Amino acid sequence: MKNESISLQLTKAKENKFLYQSTLDNILELTECKEIPEWIIDSIAELLDTENWEELNNRFYKNLAFGTGGMRGRTIGNYVTRAERGKTKGKETPSFAAVGSNTLNEITVLRATKALFLHITKWLAEESILAQPRLIIAHDVRHFSRKFCELAASAWTKLGGYSLVFEGARSTPQLSFTVRHQYAHAGVVITASHNPSHDNGFKAYFADGSQLVPPHAEEVVNRYQSISVSELLPLLSLKTEEKNWNTLPTEDDLAYRAALEDSVMDPDILKDHAPKLVFTPIHGTGSISAIPALWDHGVEVAVVDEQNQQDPNFSTVDSPNPENPAALKKGISVAQKTKSDLVLATDPDSDRIGVAVRTSAGKYVCLTGNQVAVMLSEYRLIVARRKKIITDEGPNQVAILKTFVTTPMISRIAESFGVKCINTPTGFKWMAEKLGKYEDQAIIEIKEKEGLSIDFDGTDLFARIDILTRYSTYVILSVEESYGYLPLDVVRDKDGNASALAIAELFAFLKSSKTEPLQFLDNLYKKYGYHEEKTENLYFEGAEGSETIKTLAASYRTSKLKEVSGIAVVKCKDFLDKGYIDEDEDELSIENFLMLELENGFTIAIRPSGTEPKIKYYLFGCGEKNALDLIESKKQVSLQMKEISEWLVEDANKRIA
Repeated sequence: MKNESISLQLTKAKENKFLYQSTLDNILELTECKEIPEWIIDSIAELLDTENWEELNNRFYKNLAFGTGGMRGRTIGNYVTRAERGKTKGKETPSFAAVGSNTLNEITVLRATKALFLHITKWLAEESILAQPRLIIAHDVRHFSRKFCELAASAWTKLGGYSLVFEGARSTPQLSFTVRHQYAHAGVVITASHNPSHDNGFKAYFADGSQLVPPHAEEVVNRYQSISVSELLPLLSLKTEEKNWNTLPTEDDLAYRAALEDSVMDPDILKDHAPKLVFTPIHGTGSISAIPALWDHGVEVAVVDEQNQQDPNFSTVDSPNPENPAALKKGISVAQKTKSDLVLATDPDSDRIGVAVRTSAGKYVCLTGNQVAVMLSEYRLIVARRKKIITDEGPNQVAILKTFVTTPMISRIAESFGVKCINTPTGFKWMAEKLGKYEDQAIIEIKEKEGLSIDFDGTDLFARIDILTRYSTYVILSVEESYGYLPLDVVRDKDGNASALAIAELFAFLKSSKTEPLQFLDNLYKKYGYHEEKTENLYFEGAEGSETIKTLAASYRTSKLKEVSGIAVVKCKDFLDKGYIDEDEDELSIENFLMLELENGFTIAIRPSGTEPKIKYYLFGCGEKNALDLIESKKQVSLQMKEISEWLVEDANKRIA
């Protein structure tokens, strides 16, 4: 009877244009399933009874899709129904996740898990690998993270696979490492990275430890879209006594901790000049691996105790994103009391890391992701030259990887040291793909020329460097502007734990040379030209917001920008067009992304986010090399950046008016 009542209410709501057709279709797919759980029916009924059309549209207008960082979405609705809340109160995790085809809940997790299983099974068959599909699953501290982790593990086993789960919360980079270390065929981490506390996500990884890239990504997405709710209901049951997965041993934690050592290029300088720092995991997983790794190198670490408590609500911050200076406020407070050299802050799944540095005046300044990236690039190349990994004579088979939307200053740094700088589309998975390509090339070359077979991950760091620089390319650092860095090659995702060590080593170098961090940065600006980067984010929430973003992004193709704030656009690259190649002459994957080059040498990138409800504008400004007056150069670049930024926002608002 309740289902019939829901159908009548839905029909009436559609007639009155309260609901989208897609919303109606997706709700009916749920309610027409005979075995659908009662909490789902009750939740939909409550939203209909209260005429909460906006909530229904937001939850059901589409199926949650994979983006550049996997799949993310609300796991707790803006409105929580009585059935979802259950017996929980306040900020406790509700009994059930937000019902909806566009939310991260029990059904969508199962759909993603089955899609990944079906693809891996097909891939194993195509590769003639006779093995049971083997999956590693990790999770962070968010609402429902452990539940979703166990649900995915249970479903994988029921489908015929073998699943291994960490005994507690672990970071995303550790999942990437463990997939390789355990010779698994796939990996999953339940996390929404730095998103708000009401979100969660599902990141899928392939056998090489990297996030899915073509053709695997498209195949999983296609399978995900074709799986019906009725197929998933037999997998939904999860009782404690039905545990059918395996727990990873402590040895895997120790193996990852040992692997982190490879992020340090000069252990002696870190040992002899270890900086004093403050570390905060912002209620997430960062302290599990990063702090012990820092201790191992003699780094004095003061922990922000209040934020060292795993908390899905991230109670002490408005946002658990280290890109926001406010997230480092408590860390800076501790640093002021302890007179520490710097503050490090990781996001909930510890793949990103933020840095605040102490100035000569005793104040603390938050560095941008681009600033940390250029400082790390310069330092690691200095060490590489000193250790003869690169030479002035060249050619040097060494590279820095960066995304197109990361500062072009890194290209100038790489050029000055005679190494390659390779640009990739947005998302660390594309840099991971490059790492895999270089590794495979080296393995093939050494097999053909030397008759040797090597276990790449089991080989000593400097032996790997020797092999890669002889037969392929060694990546000394991978970076992206959004506070993601990878200073080692046995992990295939950005790694806040490894980055903590690499950054500590950088600051040990600065300490040894008695150079203040901001002075070091200014020295780089003098050498390579002052570079300034700025990001404008325009947010559009919900079903209507999604359509607004699509319309706005499309408008830059139908009504092209010929000038920006009075400055002519001299070149436009549309990465939805095929045919673009990178510095290795490899064809780039298509992406909904535009890059505009302006007459004054500035660059603008326009890109809808793949994981958040926003469209992003990246601005890159630069001054001349060896400027006689750096202060004046900074002033002029900043002024133009401000004018361009304001113009873009005003123009965007006109386009959607």
